[in-house]
Amino acid sequence: MRRIALSIGAVLAVLAAADAGAQEAARGEKTAPHLEEGKEAFKVWCSPCHAPNPRLAGTLALQTKYEGRIPAALEDRTDLTPALVEYFVRNGVAWMAPFRPTELSDAQVAAIGAYLSAPLEERGPYAPLLADEMMALREKEKSR
Repeated sequence: MRRIALSIGAVLAVLAAADAGAQEAARGEKTAPHLEEGKEAFKVWCSPCHAPNPRLAGTLALQTKYEGRIPAALEDRTDLTPALVEYFVRNGVAWMAPFRPTELSDAQVAAIGAYLSAPLEERGPYAPLLADEMMALREKEKSR
């Protein structure tokens, strides 16, 4: 029985990797200009919990909730609408606190909603995590 469970787990891992590769291939090389503002706001306010990294709180929570039936990383989702994004940003869910308009303006929330509901090929590469950007800058400064 244990061998069957391990085999099923291996098959699921291969399928997940193949799906991730397909998602990456579906993404364009550049972000569409009309989505840049939303991508930047997502990078600052959302990616620390929801980037495509299974160790991040939001991504882990969605992976657990949906059990792999839909992508856990918000940037991989194709079922989000601007209204749904606005609802969760303004109302929160589980341990995600709501964001007040003094933190995220209505325009920023609308831009994030537009970014997360746009076709993958218009979104371009994933928004970088700020920590990754900071480390890259640090390495760049060291090499000077």
